[in-house]
Amino acid sequence: MTEKEWYPFTDSIYGEDLQRRTEELESIPDAIADEYGLITCPVLPLRDVIILPHMLSPLYIGREETLSAIEEAQTENRTMIALAQRDPDMEQIDPDNFLPVGVELAVGPLISMPNITNATLVQGRRRLEVEEVFQGEDFLYARARPVEETFERAAGLDALMRNVLRLFERFVGLAPNVPDEAYGYVAGLDDYTWIADMIASAFSISLEEQHALLTNLDPVKRLEHVHKLLAWEVEVLQVDHKIHEQVRKVTEHGQRENYLREQLKVIQEELGDTDPWMRELGELNSRLEAAKLPEEPNKVALKELNRLTHMAPMSPEVGVIRTFIEWILDLPWTEKTDDNLDVAHASLVLDEEHYGLPKAKDRILEYIAVLNLQPKRSRQPILCFVGAPGTGKTSLGKSIAKALGRNFARLSLGGVRDEAEIRGHRRTYIGALPGRILQTMRRAGSINPLFFLDEVDKLGSDMRGDPAAALLEVLDPEQNNTFSDHYLEMPYDLSKVMFITTANTRRGIPWALLDRMEVVEFPGYIEEEKIEIARRFQIKRQLEESGLGEDEVLFTEQALKRIIREYTYEAGVRNLEREIGRVSRKIARKKAEGKRFPTRVSAKAVEKFLGPAQFIQTEAERQDEVGVATALAWTGGGGDIMPVEVLLMEGKGNLTITGNIGDIMEESAQASLSYLKSCARKLKVKIDVFEKTDIHLHIPEGAVPKDGPSAGITIATAIISAFTGRMVRRDLGMTGEVTLRGRVLPVGGVREKVTAAYRAELRAVILPERNQKDLVDVPKTALANLKIIPVSDMAQVLDAALLPKKTTAKKIADPKQAAKKSQPPVQPGV
Repeated sequence: MTEKEWYPFTDSIYGEDLQRRTEELESIPDAIADEYGLITCPVLPLRDVIILPHMLSPLYIGREETLSAIEEAQTENRTMIALAQRDPDMEQIDPDNFLPVGVELAVGPLISMPNITNATLVQGRRRLEVEEVFQGEDFLYARARPVEETFERAAGLDALMRNVLRLFERFVGLAPNVPDEAYGYVAGLDDYTWIADMIASAFSISLEEQHALLTNLDPVKRLEHVHKLLAWEVEVLQVDHKIHEQVRKVTEHGQRENYLREQLKVIQEELGDTDPWMRELGELNSRLEAAKLPEEPNKVALKELNRLTHMAPMSPEVGVIRTFIEWILDLPWTEKTDDNLDVAHASLVLDEEHYGLPKAKDRILEYIAVLNLQPKRSRQPILCFVGAPGTGKTSLGKSIAKALGRNFARLSLGGVRDEAEIRGHRRTYIGALPGRILQTMRRAGSINPLFFLDEVDKLGSDMRGDPAAALLEVLDPEQNNTFSDHYLEMPYDLSKVMFITTANTRRGIPWALLDRMEVVEFPGYIEEEKIEIARRFQIKRQLEESGLGEDEVLFTEQALKRIIREYTYEAGVRNLEREIGRVSRKIARKKAEGKRFPTRVSAKAVEKFLGPAQFIQTEAERQDEVGVATALAWTGGGGDIMPVEVLLMEGKGNLTITGNIGDIMEESAQASLSYLKSCARKLKVKIDVFEKTDIHLHIPEGAVPKDGPSAGITIATAIISAFTGRMVRRDLGMTGEVTLRGRVLPVGGVREKVTAAYRAELRAVILPERNQKDLVDVPKTALANLKIIPVSDMAQVLDAALLPKKTTAKKIADPKQAAKKSQPPVQPGV
């Protein structure tokens, strides 16, 4: 039973009738013990309450058996025995479920209460040790022996008593519901056996602690137990009092501030000055009216502004709501820039700022042309620029924005691991903000910017979520018109945004994200393109940054070639510009010091400014050799030539492969050897020689990792040359994958490989027949100086690459001379 439930009962008892009802209880005599010292009385079962000796307490009566027992005791004017149940949740009365110690009670008349069956007032008399509980005709009876509580006075007991009384005095002073007279009543008791029970009845303790006090028959130990409970209760009340005082002070301070603010408000109104808080609310309202937001954000902003006007300026929620409204007002909902859809103008801008990149430029011009014909097109394609660093992906994006007349917004995704970086945090978090998508849209200032998502292949994921998964909605043309940020929690239209993403490789892009994008490859620049880019853009920019005039210093073509070949190794042009800048700064220093400085940078001067060469270009073989063939490789720096060496030794037929090669290239070597064994008779190689010969295949520059199937025909040619003794032409490079049947399959990187052959001054290139279509991307200068020999099987490769046995090598005819003949021996390139 709770304290609130007893309010109506105590109002009727502890009023004028209290003294009368107490006298009625005291008039009921104690039960008389029999010859064995036992008393027999009806049982009053107690479930969730304990009645201690000398304790006056009201009780609810709900069980019919208990009502019958009380009526019997009232009729016979006798006491009852109160027994507490061990398990208070048990509804049925079980004689075995009672504690071994009970209390003799005097029970007052039953009183009917509103919404309560019956209630009564009881008074505890003395502790009893229960001997037997048995079932009567209508209710339970108990036989019990009264407990004689005696103790000896000692100094320790007096000290304990004083401590208990001192704690109880502090408790009465702190407890709000205990009258001050309670301490005087307890202090006036001269029977120490009463004191522990009286104090324990003054404050709330758990049912388990009540059981422990009831069953403790030693008055001294019982007093010690109450001392511990009282000390803890006093400590709790002190902390509660301290907290209450702090809250009261803060409340009084807040009320004082509110009073002063109201006075200040009246004074300002009298003086004609306005409240800064009201002025700020007025500004927000004016901005909201002028913004002309769409229906849903306008409705949400008005609702939040209405909440804000009813809040005190110092409320902690004011900052959160005001920031939310400002975000709604700052985001572009309808503002847009007019597109310049002139294809010729866009082509001119792209060509002026970028050299090369024909495929990327064509795709952008196609996009602009479609927008020109369908200005209201809702689905915008998502382009993904994939290429090596420094190939111009980001700068091309800026040029596209300039050509279209759109605002340029860039967001770097490298290292982003938290999904909330994309979608934002919910407003329930402290310091919550929208995600980076909406933050960037606010900076863009229009609903149709060119949104550049850089380094999309560098996204990560961890326990905070997968940001790539959150980007799926952003980059899906079917969904991004209702993009939802956790902070705003309302749809935002991203369908008018032109999204362009960049990546260095496709491998790092999740497949679901890659499926939503159209990939535009940036293959990298060849040497001729790098020279032209340096002349048009980089030299001018670096001379200007170094404080030199555009006409003061001239870089020769040979100097640029040397910088490209010996001081950079890249597919892009970032390091090239860095090296040009180093040369420009050294010249600028000489000029600043008043010394003579070169106005023409030659190939010889490059080494003087930049030091020894950082990269050594692989040179073509100087003479025809047996077992040495030249492969064309596609590297991070573009293209390069790669010699393949084979050496035969007396042994047991083992194949050794060295040169830091990968599994795929090793498999190509195994396939090449198997092809040779299958064609041994045709190539006039004895079968038994394979069991007596060890083969060592080596690819120089062993510190450089190499892999891929495109060196297959080169490895096969070198192995066959070593076994047949036929020399391989030194001025011929080759690329292509070989199968066990000798078929030649197409490979990638044709543009870079053919250009590398041209730089290495080779005269011919063996290329898979199915790769002839890729020659359209090869510079005409390279094609004009090379013979392209298309092949479809190894027989054609061997015919073109191997010289007849024991004959001198004949140089491959110059392509210009070969073109004059009516029937050229080999098929020229495109």
